[in-house]
Amino acid sequence: MEKEPKTVIALMSGTSCDSIDAGFCEVAPDMSVKLLKGINHPYPEHIRAKLFQAFRGEINIKELCQLNFAVGKCFADAANILIGEFGKPDFISSHGQTVYHYPYDEKIDNISLKSTLQIGESSIIAKETGCMVISNFREKDIAHGGQGAPLVCFADEKWWGKGGKYREKNSDENFRGGEACSSKSYAIQNIGGISNVTVVSDECDTFGFDTGCGNIMIDYCTQKFFGHKYDKNGEIATSGQVCESWLDCLLQDEYYYINPPKTTGREYFSNKYIENILKTAPTEPQDVITTLTALTAKTIAQAYERFIYPSVHIDTVVIGGGGAYNKTLMKFLRSYLPKRIELKTHEDYGISNNFKEVMAFALLGYCNYYNIPNNLPCCTGAEKRTVLGKITY
Repeated sequence: MEKEPKTVIALMSGTSCDSIDAGFCEVAPDMSVKLLKGINHPYPEHIRAKLFQAFRGEINIKELCQLNFAVGKCFADAANILIGEFGKPDFISSHGQTVYHYPYDEKIDNISLKSTLQIGESSIIAKETGCMVISNFREKDIAHGGQGAPLVCFADEKWWGKGGKYREKNSDENFRGGEACSSKSYAIQNIGGISNVTVVSDECDTFGFDTGCGNIMIDYCTQKFFGHKYDKNGEIATSGQVCESWLDCLLQDEYYYINPPKTTGREYFSNKYIENILKTAPTEPQDVITTLTALTAKTIAQAYERFIYPSVHIDTVVIGGGGAYNKTLMKFLRSYLPKRIELKTHEDYGISNNFKEVMAFALLGYCNYYNIPNNLPCCTGAEKRTVLGKITY
């Protein structure tokens, strides 16, 4: 089948569960993606509350069944806002809402229990919008022995790798063996609820992993102590001090020492986990927020030191996700990263920090449509390249 440009509405909601991110995109055969418009469509209050109950394991099977269809309707509502403005796309690409992700090699009766669950019933989205829907991207990677994440690495490689739209020429006059060096190495760092990085370089195959907690613990404690959903622009973190002894204790968590490929989520950095670490937290709430903000930045920097720098010389770190708007977090990152590394955000490349992952899932859907393998085993640990996603007509 000859590839043609396609219009795609991409839908997703991340671990922060702050809204449904929807984007009307144009995807070209060269794998470039243009975002025509993105919206953050809020969940109805009671649906969002029910989702957080699901994250905590506080709902029964009946409620989970109902929630799958209710979230599908919410996703369809988000898509229909864009359809009302742009008309129907060629298809919808929906990541869904992750409610549980279990990437571990546990077995029962010698059968693997590695699994993942994204809700937001695609049949409801298809019925309510009248569009074909491509969804459920993570399962196929897990079926092939992977961890089902991170998946955005595929888009990062297409966009920042050789020939990619956002790849820059290296202006440094470096020489290797008497010849000018034009290689370029990027760490594309997303900071959502969880933080994940993709390394795109001429020096090695693309690889990526979850570096650890992103905004989950910051958001939880901002809500707990200040009654806000998140620390806007890092303003609360600016008013506190880093408790170095508590930070050092938090940095000892075993996840940060596990070799990639690896992925994590709310199942690990749960409310119970957060309440447990708060038992030894500083007494001033502002210091809690500041220290947790420093933790996110330092775990990213240490992940680079342990798992990236030994094999790749990074030139540029590109930050995306909600964390890119947190000025205090960005300051911590700048202080923890080597000065030689250039620190940018996705918006320096004309990509919204807020909608980069939406654009990535538009690309994943496009590849499914044309039967193009769209996972990266070096990032997820899968046995082979495969086509991710299921189609609902």
